[in-house]
Amino acid sequence: MKREERGTLLSFRPSIRVVDATLRDGGLVNNFAFSDAFVRALYEANVHAGVDYMEFGYKSDASIFDAKKYGKWKFCREDDIRAVVGENATPMKIACMADVGRCDYERDIGEKGNSPVDMYRIAAYITQIPAAVAIAEHCKKLGYETTVNLMAVSNASEKEISIALELLGDAPVDVIYIVDSYGSVYPEEMRVLAEKYLEAGEKYGKKIGIHAHNNQNLAFANTIECTALGVDFLDATMSGMGRGAGNCAMELLLGFLKNPKYKLVHTLAFVEKHMRALREAGTVWGYDVPYLLTGILNRHPSSAIEFLRRGRTDYVEFYRELLDQE
Repeated sequence: MKREERGTLLSFRPSIRVVDATLRDGGLVNNFAFSDAFVRALYEANVHAGVDYMEFGYKSDASIFDAKKYGKWKFCREDDIRAVVGENATPMKIACMADVGRCDYERDIGEKGNSPVDMYRIAAYITQIPAAVAIAEHCKKLGYETTVNLMAVSNASEKEISIALELLGDAPVDVIYIVDSYGSVYPEEMRVLAEKYLEAGEKYGKKIGIHAHNNQNLAFANTIECTALGVDFLDATMSGMGRGAGNCAMELLLGFLKNPKYKLVHTLAFVEKHMRALREAGTVWGYDVPYLLTGILNRHPSSAIEFLRRGRTDYVEFYRELLDQE
């Protein structure tokens, strides 16, 4: 995409696609224990708000994960999705994530003609690219749209990213995602990453996406930075609900985008009724000092999650512990 085609703050790019990841990333907060009423209300809110894709959760292998410990959206069975969307006679498409090493895609992902799912988003670390390509090939042959989401990109070298983009460029992948898993990337760095991905996208005919985490309160900033440069697939979640510090908030993103197809009021109504209720019931996510520290130090947020789970407030000691791991 040529720079002059990317628009201004007062224009919109019709190629932009908004992806709601509330059930999938948010499910990491509460073990996917969403009520059926919540899921149906989220689906209807996204449809009315003009959201382009709704990700229902993971296609996880039930032989690896105990179904008794998780809600249904950890496994995304077709019948469960159909119970919400029916034939999905709406413009919004349905997505699902296949996590490399945690799914049995040959057994559990069948023909598109028999499924309500339109897109499989394949999550992989740089070292798992060959496995991600194998899943993408399987899904593409069965008729699905595909993405590969390169996780923890802040831990990868420039050379590793270049090689990964070449491999994915030659693969049956529609969208390649930048994923700031640790919320450690600053907008200046994100700009460099986005340009690199966009260059590969132009070379190989791929769309580029962004999935940002909010450890340093930069998820929205990094998302709109990518948008301005030409990244088309934008992930967001209601009230930023997601693992640890969470993600770019849907209400922020739709408030920023100028395309009149997006209707903020429906998102606000959902947040008002359902997201407040989740918080009041004790579900916790969002920016906090421990996530800031793991973001600054470019670490997985698992240690911060455990810090908060234990009710600790000794931030200085936690910072020292993280530094001792250097």
